[in-house]
Amino acid sequence: MKDNLIKRICAENASMFTGPGTNTYLIGHKDISLVDPGPLQENRLDKIVADCGSNLKRVLVTHTHKDHSPGAAYLQKKYSLPVFGQRVQKDDGLQDKTFAPIRELFHGDLVETDEYTIETIHTPGHASNHLCFLVKESSCILTGDHIMNGSTVVIAPPDGDMSAYIDSLELLKGYVFEKIGPGHGEFMDNPFQVIDWIINHRMQRERKVLEKMKSSGVFKIEELLPLVYDDVDRRLFPLAIRSLEAHLRKLEKDGIVNKDQENWVLV
Repeated sequence: MKDNLIKRICAENASMFTGPGTNTYLIGHKDISLVDPGPLQENRLDKIVADCGSNLKRVLVTHTHKDHSPGAAYLQKKYSLPVFGQRVQKDDGLQDKTFAPIRELFHGDLVETDEYTIETIHTPGHASNHLCFLVKESSCILTGDHIMNGSTVVIAPPDGDMSAYIDSLELLKGYVFEKIGPGHGEFMDNPFQVIDWIINHRMQRERKVLEKMKSSGVFKIEELLPLVYDDVDRRLFPLAIRSLEAHLRKLEKDGIVNKDQENWVLV
């Protein structure tokens, strides 16, 4: 395992929603792949290119949310760097419409160099076009917003899908790796404990939705929000309500709740 093969660089976009900022990863030394250029911060991107020089060969993107991919178009245009990833699948207002990959990556696709191999893993849930990148030589998976350090991921319908998200977490348990490089925050050890914790946390939240709904059986989502997320800072409610909708849509798919106009009804 090559521990020095991957370098993490944090973008200057810290906020309540992005934590310390979006992570950009540089893989390799003589044949460098850049993962997630982040927001369009020209000076920052120019410095990365200057530091890498001619060794920077390509740009990979985990998904097309605006804090992860907008820098790709700039690098593509100014430096003629080829960009890999999946195109926008659903325009839900959160997408970076400038993203135009020269090569679309799909589940199982490989990016191979003399230094390392990157395996593409399609992990829909946070976004329908979300990809994780497994760097086998480092036994490390770069997870974008599929897994973050310091907070749970917002699942925002219609592009976000809680059922797909849980399935994608389970999918990762079939791979071999020892470390997670998240889209936000520091590297994470004990990756399968992390994955199990996230799945359990989501299932606990789902059980809480059902528990609160049992009191009357019929709720508007705005009424349910403070009951289900009473442990969350109210400033985060605009994000929490999106994940709550994702939970309700999953429960609807499972045949446990129905939506009747503006009301969610326990079956």
